[in-house]
Amino acid sequence: DTLKQRFREMAFLTKGLKIVLRDDREEEPKERTFHYEGGIKEFVSYLNRSATPLYEQIIYCEGMVNNVSVEVAMQHNDSYNELTLSFVNNINTPEGGMHLTGFKSAITKVFNDYARSNKILRDKEENLSGDDLREGLTAIVSIKITEPQFEGQTKQKLGNAEARTAVEGLVTEKLTYFLEQNPQVAKAIVGKAVVAQR
Repeated sequence: DTLKQRFREMAFLTKGLKIVLRDDREEEPKERTFHYEGGIKEFVSYLNRSATPLYEQIIYCEGMVNNVSVEVAMQHNDSYNELTLSFVNNINTPEGGMHLTGFKSAITKVFNDYARSNKILRDKEENLSGDDLREGLTAIVSIKITEPQFEGQTKQKLGNAEARTAVEGLVTEKLTYFLEQNPQVAKAIVGKAVVAQR
């Protein structure tokens, strides 16, 4: 089961990679194949499988910023829980770090800008908080970086400042464009956050 979980994760994080796990201990050997062409988009679908998505599409941002490869996929569902998993060079960072900080500040800024420019938030109303905007969010933040600096012995938190800049810049640009192209998705997300705030 431990191998199954790790191999599934690795296959999600590297789209197109195929991993076959075969257990020959029983007379009837068990075999599982992990292969996801959609990569982390399929990871988000998998994590959201028992929830009702707020909108059909999975929002996806990908790019290279100053030698940091950034890949982000996300989708909101109708629950109240946030599930954001972050990875550096395919290693899970349960305590997050700079890449996650960059992601969170980007979505908070982009959705608030959208809400203001589309008059969903009035001038006197205060900004939506990151917590309200991330209510019901399932997201994967995956970066590849040449010299990761982890904080602490357990490598659970990333310390590279350039990771924050890269993720924040890329997500801000791609997400802003996505929301302009998909106003119904933008309104659904902002609407849920407004309800959460109230």
